[in-house]
Amino acid sequence: MRFEAKTLEEVYQKVSEYYDKSVSELDIKVIQSPSKGIFGFFSKLAIVEVNNEILETEKTKQEVEPKTKNIEEKIEQKDEEITPLTIQDVQKLVQKEINELFDLSCFDVKNIDVKIYDDETLLFEIDGEDSALLIGKEGYRYNALATMIFTWISQKYGYKTRLEIASFLENQEEMMRKFLEPTIREIEQKGRCKTKSFDGVLVYIALKILREEFPHKYVAIKTNKDGTKYIIVNDFLKKNG
Repeated sequence: MRFEAKTLEEVYQKVSEYYDKSVSELDIKVIQSPSKGIFGFFSKLAIVEVNNEILETEKTKQEVEPKTKNIEEKIEQKDEEITPLTIQDVQKLVQKEINELFDLSCFDVKNIDVKIYDDETLLFEIDGEDSALLIGKEGYRYNALATMIFTWISQKYGYKTRLEIASFLENQEEMMRKFLEPTIREIEQKGRCKTKSFDGVLVYIALKILREEFPHKYVAIKTNKDGTKYIIVNDFLKKNG
């Protein structure tokens, strides 16, 4: 019979409580050792297999099932008692984690700063000799890294992220604001507009700027048949009656 848990200690505890025996009395084989993975992804559970042949009578089942239920109830109670991490707690944790990760990488970057950008967002600031390599041609590597960090933080901690590499995002926003000036004038005159297609992070920068400029209009990203993305700006539809 196989048992799984996050750590070997937890899985041994499960086995011991299930059979009501010490683990030293059982023939246990480790099938898979636990692993934390990277950024909380690709983690592995501890899996063991008990080779003892135990004849389970109805009486044994009646004794084991309540114990298993009690274990599950205890685990649920522990989960309920866990206090959600504040953004300040998360900021300290990921500051340490992301620097440890980049220490193992081939990129030459300075100490990575993780700051609180607002109540829902963490700002990651990266600088160093290999900043250009992290950004990549036309920002494609930046997009990949920004997506990875966002997925890590949003799924594990429930917060948003903003990535800044050697002022790349700040420069892109400044460039986009200038580029959108004719578009903004067109929207002011006609009330609506469809932008050209944008690559990668640029479409999200444009979306942010246009939503700031026109908070009372419908501003959304749309996708062309070829997969490229653009933005439309229009009035919200009014409901009849």
